[in-house]
Amino acid sequence: MSLPKKSDLILIAMMPSPRDMEIARVLGWYRIPLRTSPKVVAVDYLAFYQPASFGKGKWQIETIAPVQGHELVTRAELFKDDTVDPKAREEYFKIQIGPLTQLPDPIHAGKWKRITFFYTTGEYLLGAKTINDLIVHLDERKLLWKSLRERATLDQAYDVPDVDVPPEVLLALLGIKEITAYYET
Repeated sequence: MSLPKKSDLILIAMMPSPRDMEIARVLGWYRIPLRTSPKVVAVDYLAFYQPASFGKGKWQIETIAPVQGHELVTRAELFKDDTVDPKAREEYFKIQIGPLTQLPDPIHAGKWKRITFFYTTGEYLLGAKTINDLIVHLDERKLLWKSLRERATLDQAYDVPDVDVPPEVLLALLGIKEITAYYET
């Protein structure tokens, strides 16, 4: 059982249905439509809010998962047998996750019923009894936003190796059969 550390960054995310929870459990990923995604998906853990579609388990968080990475894909890439769906070309973040872990005690929604995404920390998650307990206090919110900005910056920094590729190899890799003129740079 893997519980977050106090300093871990947690994204509370709505799990649309039990079928989606089974996809997360068996295939090890969770999807977020790009058009409605939060600004930062590079977090340490996801905590899954279960809406009314979960029946007796509705309106609570009882499952978390460590985040192992993410990529941008189309819905057709996620669901290979669903390529004729009108949403097949829409882009999604595919969040790779580790094993699902049940929280020792579920975190109940209380007055909160409609939740999509919000951020919290491991410290808040581990001490929460209700969703309201997950809200980061005003005095600590600056630190949370600073952490999110750092994650966003690090997540967008690509490590590109400095490789000297001969022009003829580059042309072959790009599929260019012949070139009529070289361009000066």
